[in-house]
Amino acid sequence: MRTLVAQTQTEIEVRKSRFIAVAIPITDLSQIKGLVAQARLEHPGANHVVHAAVVGPDGQQISYSDDKEPKNTAGRPAVEVLKGSGITDILVLIIRYFGGTLLGTGGLVKAYGESVKEVLKRAATEELIEKKAFALTIPYNLYELTKIALNDTEATIDEESFTTDITIVGSLPHSNATALSQAISNLSNGSVTVSFTDA
Repeated sequence: MRTLVAQTQTEIEVRKSRFIAVAIPITDLSQIKGLVAQARLEHPGANHVVHAAVVGPDGQQISYSDDKEPKNTAGRPAVEVLKGSGITDILVLIIRYFGGTLLGTGGLVKAYGESVKEVLKRAATEELIEKKAFALTIPYNLYELTKIALNDTEATIDEESFTTDITIVGSLPHSNATALSQAISNLSNGSVTVSFTDA
């Protein structure tokens, strides 16, 4: 699976109707409601704000709405394109300005599907890497060597606190957890252990 790197927007026109597609990175389906509401504020003249979303490491969680378009003519075709793309943790909003010509159910299915395809063509994605969160506490004399070990294992540091000792909190690719654990154990002669949780 891949994930979206940054928000992306495209627009297509179908028989005078404008379809603006916005792809947004999300991590939870609960974020959708607020983003739909925000899109409505930004596009007060739009007739419909349809959404389609795929979330989770296997893309198993989905959400979509037709937003007053005929049933299964908007959200469903949009989410089917998303499911087939191999991209997860993504929300696509399709904002439609009606152009005066009815597209019919087949025309709507095609237009909403095409909108998602177009925005995905432009979207920058990256490989979804399963991460583990870690925390460790070290004495000051091991700080520089620990930083090297963290760098070698592609760790991202979220927080460092300097008190009697130094506590470092961050995340790293799941596959590098054992290597980090061993490196820290070796550096500290077994006196420091790294604690891990799923990120």
